[in-house]
Amino acid sequence: MAIGAFILGHSGSGKSFSLRNLPPEQVGFINVVGKYLPFRGASFKQVVTDDTRHIQELLAKSTKPIIVIDDFQYLMSNQFMRDSDIKGFDKYTQNGKNIWEILNVINYHMKPYQRVYILSHTDEVDGKTKLKTIGKMLDEKITPEGMVGIVLQTHIENGQHYFITQNNGTTTVKAPFEMFADRLIPNDLNAVDDAICDYYNLPKTGESQ
Repeated sequence: MAIGAFILGHSGSGKSFSLRNLPPEQVGFINVVGKYLPFRGASFKQVVTDDTRHIQELLAKSTKPIIVIDDFQYLMSNQFMRDSDIKGFDKYTQNGKNIWEILNVINYHMKPYQRVYILSHTDEVDGKTKLKTIGKMLDEKITPEGMVGIVLQTHIENGQHYFITQNNGTTTVKAPFEMFADRLIPNDLNAVDDAICDYYNLPKTGESQ
């Protein structure tokens, strides 16, 4: 039973940049689209794959205290494009099942000291910002944000990058009560990880600590 957290934001808003202070020796990085990270010295142990079954296996076998999946929505869109010749609703059902299974592995088949940070793009639907999927046919089957307890969203103000920690009614942002003191916190996933470990009394560096 790991802790899953979505980090949401539009392209270029600082999702991947927020990884810059994470300790590389504690991180397992699942690179969905094979992109380079936007900061110097990135030396995470990484696997490049968009195979959802492979990702489930990696998560279940992992021992690193911190796992990062970047960029989550491409698991859906890449599969959708591969299935473009398939007609009907089955491709949406299977796509939703793939995502549901990954989140279930996080919730039920990982170690309790582990934290999984899932970076993904946002979409605007009916005036509300949410995780970007492949459309309403998938949204009717699964709400990914509902399967985790923490959802943060990137925010840029006066040239500074932040995470939003509190919901104003137009986002899917959420965090446990009093985990974060401020509505806006620095765009630093290591600081977020520290706050989560402190809140739940988790060992920062793994089970043996």
